[in-house]
Amino acid sequence: MSEPVIWVNEQIDPCGILYSCIACVDEQQAKDCYESFLANLTPEQKAAGWVVQMRSVPSWDEVPVSALKLSY
Repeated sequence: MSEPVIWVNEQIDPCGILYSCIACVDEQQAKDCYESFLANLTPEQKAAGWVVQMRSVPSWDEVPVSALKLSY
């Protein structure tokens, strides 16, 4: 049986440092997390270059170590 797709949401500061990360296997939960991360960035953070990204990975080995892992 193949591994499920793992969705990774990342909030990255202007220096490229991973500020927060949540990973899960539920796509809708991941989309909700993405929207929450984006909504919680202040206008100042956005202007300074903070970014939010959602990506998928094929295995838990590719999820950043510091991630909060939901649905593990």
